[in-house]
Amino acid sequence: MTIPDSGYMMENGSIELPCTPEEEARIIQELISKAESNLREGNTYYVISNRWFRDWQRYIGQPLSAYPFNEDATQSQPSLLPNTASRPGPIDNSDIIIREIDGENDDDPQLIITLEEGRDYVLVAQEVWEKLSEWYKGGPALPRKMISVGDAKQLSVEVFPLCLNLHDTRDRSHKVIRLSKKASLHELYSIVCRLKGIAPEKARIWDYFNKRKHTVLVASDRTLEGSNLQMDQDILLEVQAEGLLPSGFGFDSTGNDLALVPVEPLRSSVTIAGGPTLSNGFSAGYSSNAYQGSSLSSTYGDMEDGYDSMRPASKGERGGLAGLQNLGNTCFMNSAIQCLVHTPPLVEYFLQDYTDEINRQNPLGMHGELAFAFGELLRKLWSSGRAPVAPRAFKGKLGRFAPQFSGYNQHDSQELLAFLLDGLHEDLNRVKQKPYFETKDSDGRPDEEVADELWRYHRARNDSVIVDTCQGQYKSTLVCPVCNKISITFDPFMYLSLPLPSTVTRTMTVTVFYSDGSGLPMPYTVTVLKHGCVKDLIQALESACCLRTDEYLLLAEVYEHRIFRYFENPTDVLNSIKDDEHIVAYRLPKNVALLTRLEISHRYQDKCIIDSSKAGERKLFLTPLVTFLEDPRNGVDIDFSVDKVLSPLRRKAFISPEPAFKDGAENGSPSEKIEEPMNSCTIQFGHEDRSMEYTEPVENSSRGMAFHLCLTDERGTCCRPVVKDTVIQPARMLKVMLDWTEKEYELYDASYLKDLPEVHKSGLTAKKTKQEAISLFSCLEAFLKEEPLGPDDMWYCPGCKEHRQASKKLDLWRLPDILVFHLKRFSYSRWLKNKLDTFVNFPIHNLDLSKYVKCKDATESSHVYELYAISNHYGGLGGGHYTAYCKLIDDDRWYHFDDSHVSAAAESDIKTSAAYVLFYRRVKVQQNGVVGGPSQCHRSS
Repeated sequence: MTIPDSGYMMENGSIELPCTPEEEARIIQELISKAESNLREGNTYYVISNRWFRDWQRYIGQPLSAYPFNEDATQSQPSLLPNTASRPGPIDNSDIIIREIDGENDDDPQLIITLEEGRDYVLVAQEVWEKLSEWYKGGPALPRKMISVGDAKQLSVEVFPLCLNLHDTRDRSHKVIRLSKKASLHELYSIVCRLKGIAPEKARIWDYFNKRKHTVLVASDRTLEGSNLQMDQDILLEVQAEGLLPSGFGFDSTGNDLALVPVEPLRSSVTIAGGPTLSNGFSAGYSSNAYQGSSLSSTYGDMEDGYDSMRPASKGERGGLAGLQNLGNTCFMNSAIQCLVHTPPLVEYFLQDYTDEINRQNPLGMHGELAFAFGELLRKLWSSGRAPVAPRAFKGKLGRFAPQFSGYNQHDSQELLAFLLDGLHEDLNRVKQKPYFETKDSDGRPDEEVADELWRYHRARNDSVIVDTCQGQYKSTLVCPVCNKISITFDPFMYLSLPLPSTVTRTMTVTVFYSDGSGLPMPYTVTVLKHGCVKDLIQALESACCLRTDEYLLLAEVYEHRIFRYFENPTDVLNSIKDDEHIVAYRLPKNVALLTRLEISHRYQDKCIIDSSKAGERKLFLTPLVTFLEDPRNGVDIDFSVDKVLSPLRRKAFISPEPAFKDGAENGSPSEKIEEPMNSCTIQFGHEDRSMEYTEPVENSSRGMAFHLCLTDERGTCCRPVVKDTVIQPARMLKVMLDWTEKEYELYDASYLKDLPEVHKSGLTAKKTKQEAISLFSCLEAFLKEEPLGPDDMWYCPGCKEHRQASKKLDLWRLPDILVFHLKRFSYSRWLKNKLDTFVNFPIHNLDLSKYVKCKDATESSHVYELYAISNHYGGLGGGHYTAYCKLIDDDRWYHFDDSHVSAAAESDIKTSAAYVLFYRRVKVQQNGVVGGPSQCHRSS
């Protein structure tokens, strides 16, 4: 394909090439496909402002496969974009870069650190950038490299390179150095020495995190990421003078000025978990015999930073009150960790010698490294008093084994919690060789027998402190809607994700249209659950408009006189429909699968344009109509259906048993003369659509047709006149443009198709909806209630031998000692991300779940629980903040953990609408019904 390379300069500075929007889209899509087939480490990508990129997508009229049209989370988007925008100006990345100060960043513009991909910027391959830059110029160019992250070598574009603040002990100056986190320490030394003009053998660079010297960064192939260097942290340069270290300048370990002397890292005599000392980084000295009594020692600098000693913690030393430093949007991690390190069974386990249980051979685990890193971090938090701990080494391990949590973006604390619990279990699994079991169907056997059998199978393959304390079992019942086949299984769970049922409603106004022309359109206002789904809205409308049993409603959004999107998935959430949108519903016959759907858009000819070059331009107006065709063969069939669906709009003066048009009248002209023609210039009919390519119908071939109609494509950019003999190919849906002439203005009352009401028109006196409050029990009941599986989650019925949309019912069967509830505050759909700030009223003491547990085994422990930790989320999506409330059991006091800051909290203050993950521990219930202390962790068999 030859791409034109000549163009001319526009007034706005861009280069306009002889290339249509459709050709631009095709060229870029080919370049995207080529780049996708050649993904490899080291490829260059460019960052482009999403603000400019959205304008360009609107111009070409469609989103590209690799770059979904993704506006702000509160916006809803269609699968196709209306091509109504003009050509954008030069590429403008000014809104995503840090403002230059005295031209400091002119040569090296830096991205704003809080940017999010999709919301603020998109990444395009080098070939795509070069083509867009050729067409539009502008910038600045923001190239980034693709790197592999984690042990799985997952490819990712490094949008934010590592920034290090270099401090020079000679003159106390500092300089920002930017380089990839995959760069080696050799490369770091090379850059620093070149920048400072010194010989590499005379330089010594220290890890200077928190302005404290930790370890010397020895020039090697070890990466900066592997050295636990963090974004925006400090490094310290020492320069030897004639073989001696400088004196008179420098800082001590607290950052105070004093003579700098060699400071060797303090060696710790404390072993980890009672075993041999090891580096939390599992550095080059790590070997397979590390747990077999090796004498490998660990330096202070290799361990987690920010503590004063490595003394074993004892509960009499006020342990457990240390905060965790925020390393850059790591509050989600800090919140989850604080909840876990205040889980009594885990505290007792990791403060003891657990090294014998580390499973390094488990292919599903992380060679024991994750468990070791977590155990070391827990010990530091319980032994450092109130001094905050910087979990650098732990974050490095997390990035290795879970690349999705690497970098410095905000993540979900519950997703991290799920990964940690599963990873800790696999690293600590006592089962080295997992036996194989063939599960059997229940076949009418007693539930107790089947549940115990499956639990034994599970424990034979999974045996760890996590299973001992955190895993329970629930019963799952599936029923086939056709043959009534019942399938019962018993599955383990680590936590329960509870939906938040809503009791708040919203009113929605929808205009209902008759697809068969049997009535005028009518708006209906219905009340639905605020957090309901499309099915709820359709059911409310069916009742309001008295829908016949042989009909169904097709819901759609109308935007700029087009059908913007159809709501054909009944499970789509109503939150995707905003109050200022225009929603319509079309009454269609249920046998629509045997019919062809016909979508009719309306155009008019604008005669008021002064510019002669645009005179006669056709624009969209009115509301599209949807009707149906039965076995359409030619243009007459379409013409007849259009006439039928418009019939309710016919003005009374023209309603006559006589045919509306005389046979042979040119272009279907009306038989009677219009006395007072309507001037279309006086009617405000909508927005311009320059993308329409109207072709005047051939006059002779259109005789006998009542309307000027054109078949169009999905985007409405190509029109083919519909004449009497036009052959109609079989299709599920046809789209036509109806061009209104003076005849249609006189014959039909267009007012019924104008000015659609908004979904909800808020008045000045509208009352604010009170914050709803629901109980934890109602959330649990919503989780356990019977409901049909979704259309994307069909069940293969062994009776029918077909996939069926079965009904599913969950029941709790066996509860763990530590019970975790995840409140599903975040909802995601194709078009929307949403957070629910619903206040959930959860018990702090005496949470009794007895009535929800179906296992009636008398030997089962009590079902009464006490709250001991909460992971909180404040704010909205992307920009929120996580904290934790944790209870020190021995002190019987609550504390608030907000990253490094730890403060006492009153029990009455811990119930908030920010509660996201709840942690409960089982308590004993004595025979007299009095709640006792926590139950002991036990290993069920």
